[in-house]
Amino acid sequence: MIDIAGAVTTDAIDEQTRDQPEPAHRAAGVGPVAAHYGDPMREQRLLATGVGLVDRSHRGVVAVPGEERISWLHTLTSQHLAALAPWQGTELLVLSPHGHVEQHALVTDDGETTWLDTEPGTTGGLLSYLERMRFFSKVDPRDATADHALLSLVGPEAPAALATLGVTGLADPDVAAVPGPKFRSGEVLARPSAVYDVKPLPAGGWARRVPLGVDLLVPRPAMDRVVTELRDAGVPVAGLWAYEAMRVAARLPRAGVDTDHRTIPAEVDLIAPAVHLDKGCYRGQETVARVHNLGKPPRRLVLLHLDGVTSDQLPASGTPVTLDGRTVGFVGTAVHHFELGQVALAVLKRNTRDDARLMIGDTAAAIDV
Repeated sequence: MIDIAGAVTTDAIDEQTRDQPEPAHRAAGVGPVAAHYGDPMREQRLLATGVGLVDRSHRGVVAVPGEERISWLHTLTSQHLAALAPWQGTELLVLSPHGHVEQHALVTDDGETTWLDTEPGTTGGLLSYLERMRFFSKVDPRDATADHALLSLVGPEAPAALATLGVTGLADPDVAAVPGPKFRSGEVLARPSAVYDVKPLPAGGWARRVPLGVDLLVPRPAMDRVVTELRDAGVPVAGLWAYEAMRVAARLPRAGVDTDHRTIPAEVDLIAPAVHLDKGCYRGQETVARVHNLGKPPRRLVLLHLDGVTSDQLPASGTPVTLDGRTVGFVGTAVHHFELGQVALAVLKRNTRDDARLMIGDTAAAIDV
């Protein structure tokens, strides 16, 4: 953890929070992360208008070395990885046979190893799946969470802050437009649907340009050095609460928080960054193709404004959203945003009107349009 005065850890606020290391990682020395450093709203403003350093070292990290790693992962996941070059990143999904989202990971290849970073609490499931699918492939997936930590520079000034570490020139994220239904074969380029520029860090590891800023994967022994260099250069720290508020405002879903066991990629806007629609067969591909060609996923991801009058307590992930007494969806991540007030991501039935008067328990909610 970035341990400075005022730091309050996520598990000190909620012992059951998802935002803490998995038990196996904690036993290996991975510590908790800070929810905030004393002023969550100020930290949000820093991320919205400038830059802040966020400790996300509780995320799981899977390393996949081996000469067949790219082609192997290409066959197992939703992304077109065959054309992923060294020092590029993207996103991928592991789907169930029925096309439901099981795993979501960000990807980086450094020429020798493909790195997958994923939600805390899901590393074991992802690694188990990969190990079951090895067969005779020349790959050697392993849990690297105890050895490597993820930090994030978040905000419009993230590239400038990265320059203090000696890394410049990262290109902006390149996310291809999603084609319309029943597109012609070959219309979608044979490349990852999202390409994130990556460069090596002097302290080891790498920096990856992403929609909210720049992710840094560093060897854990070098984490204190990297944090010190950034702070000495004037980069402030911000807690995970501030990061989550920026993520919700950007409508970026988290697997397992803003999804349930029935979620398909098109419902939560994961097609553009994580699914290649013309790459051929992979588990769950039939559902993805059918829903895209019909153009009507059964549910959709929305941003809800909560009235905040009846209660200042945010609803938990999974709380039902109702309309006239009928459940029409569920809440994902709810946050106190410094400008928007109480807001939440939610997955609702597609036919729910934009002007519907929704309820979350005793709290009224309205769809942001």
